Amino acid sequence: MALRSRTGFYRQEVNRTVWEVPERYRDLRQIGTGAYGTVCSAWDRRSGSQVAIKKLQRPFQSKLFAKRAYRELRLLKHMKHENVIGLLDVFTAEVSLDRLRDFYLVMPFMGTDLGKLMKVERLTEERVQFLVYQMLRGLKYIHSAGIIHRDLKPGNLAINPDCELKILDFGLARQADAEMTGYVVTRWYRAPEVILNWMHYTQTVDIWSAGCIMAEMLLGRPLFKGNDRILGLECSRNPTIFPSLPLRQAKNYIRSLPKVPKKDLHSIFSKSSSNAVCVLEKMLLLDPEERVSASEALDLDFFSEFRDVDEETEALPYDQTLDNTDLQLDQWKREETRRPCRCSTGPGHRGRSRVESGCDIFLFE
Repeated sequence: MALRSRTGFYRQEVNRTVWEVPERYRDLRQIGTGAYGTVCSAWDRRSGSQVAIKKLQRPFQSKLFAKRAYRELRLLKHMKHENVIGLLDVFTAEVSLDRLRDFYLVMPFMGTDLGKLMKVERLTEERVQFLVYQMLRGLKYIHSAGIIHRDLKPGNLAINPDCELKILDFGLARQADAEMTGYVVTRWYRAPEVILNWMHYTQTVDIWSAGCIMAEMLLGRPLFKGNDRILGLECSRNPTIFPSLPLRQAKNYIRSLPKVPKKDLHSIFSKSSSNAVCVLEKMLLLDPEERVSASEALDLDFFSEFRDVDEETEALPYDQTLDNTDLQLDQWKREETRRPCRCSTGPGHRGRSRVESGCDIFLFE
């Protein structure tokens, strides 16, 4: 029996994938795709503005996928900062909970991301200052909620025509005290402790990624385009650079590496200011306990020109009660839909979305 679409929705095929969206969202065009979802731009006829809509990739295929979708939805609802992507709307075309297969997240449209921007132009140091400053403000906010992003890379930094930046994609984010896998973060931006499979790393893994991104902006190419080159930043065959590293295998791996001289960042970034290199030296430390925090990095002289302390806000505590709970697939589905929520959607947004099953599901005002 064919599934009935909700009244007020229409279907459109986008790159061989069927999207079912409310009539208010028109002119769908794919702008990005990844392992966990596809993103289209759309025109919101109700607010008169462009938005980005993310269709989650098979969110209820398994308990793992459902848990990831639940976490991403809740984190997006929690984030309310100008340098962190927020949630405008959530909807589904399904008419009942038992038929729920897909749902969509609506977010502000930014236009491009840092990865695409760096491919078409070389950034001046002044623009690097402004972009890294915004990235650190966003990280300070995220980290203050006890969250680690874990997948910071140029493609997850959205930028609009006014050079305003927002951190995207919380599909791999975790709270800071969780036990975590090392298979996160694109390789070029992966912190040493993640590569060495340290299961209890901290928020400074995001700072390492931020340092790699800043270095790439200044150089015009990735700093660490490989597996082991990061260890040449200080010195290899020296496990004492990780004084609290608990894994014997990791220490043995470090000892097995060929000995290479320590790299001098001032020579690598000879065309950059000393203040810029100072930031990199404090971010790209192999020992995570010595690495600068986002809040501390904002105090550095490199950002003084743009700094506004009043805008460096912190987040409310994130409720992580269910994030590490082991629920069945149907329970995760119900958890993702049972609680009404109200998002800060900006002017002109008055829409409501809900699954027509007798309870307030995906309610936005």
